[in-house]
Amino acid sequence: MKTLFLQAPSFDGFDGGAGSRYQAKREIKSFWYPTWLAQPAALVPGSRVLDAPVEELSVEETLDIAAGYELVIIHTSTPSFPTDAKFAELIKQRRADILIGMVGAKVAVEPDASLLASPAIDFVAREEFDYTCKEVAEGRAFKDIAGISYKLIDGSVQHNPSRATIEQMDDLPFVAPIYQRDLKIDRYFIGYLLHPYVSIYTGRGCRSKCTFCLWPQTVGGHRYRVRSAANVLAEAKWIKENMPQVRELMFDDDTFTDSSNMERVHEIARGLHAMGWTWSCNAKANVPYESLKIMKENGLRLLLVGYESGDDQILHNIKKGLRTDIARTFTENCRKLGITVHGTFILGLPGETKETIARTIAYAKEINPHTIQVSLAAPYPGTTLYKQAIENGWLEHNTAANTVNDKGVQLAMISYPHLSKEEIFHGVETFYRSFYFRPSKIWEIVKEMAGSWEMTRRRLREGVEFFRFLRAHEA
Repeated sequence: MKTLFLQAPSFDGFDGGAGSRYQAKREIKSFWYPTWLAQPAALVPGSRVLDAPVEELSVEETLDIAAGYELVIIHTSTPSFPTDAKFAELIKQRRADILIGMVGAKVAVEPDASLLASPAIDFVAREEFDYTCKEVAEGRAFKDIAGISYKLIDGSVQHNPSRATIEQMDDLPFVAPIYQRDLKIDRYFIGYLLHPYVSIYTGRGCRSKCTFCLWPQTVGGHRYRVRSAANVLAEAKWIKENMPQVRELMFDDDTFTDSSNMERVHEIARGLHAMGWTWSCNAKANVPYESLKIMKENGLRLLLVGYESGDDQILHNIKKGLRTDIARTFTENCRKLGITVHGTFILGLPGETKETIARTIAYAKEINPHTIQVSLAAPYPGTTLYKQAIENGWLEHNTAANTVNDKGVQLAMISYPHLSKEEIFHGVETFYRSFYFRPSKIWEIVKEMAGSWEMTRRRLREGVEFFRFLRAHEA
């Protein structure tokens, strides 16, 4: 079947295609690659990936393109599902014979509710959906495809047996050729990564048990299944030879530096260095100094680190498997080695109080990552945090989908008897102002800008967007 893998139109700057837990409009407009669509697309000959938000396509423009396909597979998320379902209905109005499926964590954990939400959705894929999409595109009968749920003629929902987890990760084709074929590389930018960049996964799953983290609890699982170092380096080589404009590789695995994986990380790092790559990755704040040194000496530029909180009890509550003193030492080691750190924090996690928010802000200023991102605790269905929030009355079940407003700005959904969601929401603004509006941090950014006209233009643009974000939080 002629197949379109679609990130449907949404509000300006919505990054629903990100593999992260933070599917919303960011403080600074940025886009991750739709890897979760590109991977199955690489298994379906003649398919196309269309990232409508990134290409700034209107609803009508996207409908015109979708009408030329027999099968449309939409990546959806809890925040984007209502508009994605409406878009599916518009496709059916254009051509009733188009088969429409949805993939993503939202439909994986709520297949019944997702299918019954709209008559336009013909099937949803549960678990890892790469080979599921391939088999649907091959025209196989629904009854013979593992891992899908679909509606029967009488309107009831049929759940086929689950699809086995992918173990041989090297069997999956590279995603970079799909990026080059279908995407506009220069449209993908992240404030802390060199531009243009490319992000890929070298493995799936995460052994950490963080209660809030979406993908390990819904699709990827808690076993870290990896591609071989040789396979990763082969894709890096392909990118180097075929996408010469790319300045940085980002490894978007949930925890690329998992302690069970460090020898493989060292091997990949040395191979990347031999090719002349600059690279970055997601890391837990517990990587030993010796490994950080090897990584830095072999092209590592930046680590994206989830600190989450500056309060040890909150870290224990969310099963982070980390203490603030360990993260503090790790950050000091990164500074000694010249590794840039982008730190992420979350407000509103279980145990949060006005005092812990102040403690986290003080902690962030003390360890001083180069840049930060502050999110609100997002209770996505399928996560332990969601179950806790419902059971404890921190979140009303019928409002759980409203994780963003109509402009895509993330909302505070969790509230506590001692701390309202409004106080948590405005804590984000306080956090950003306290961290960035310090003379030392302003001077740090000015020095960075002084070294590059490109960086000056970029930071000025981001500054305008950042102030707009703060104003939105004040409203």
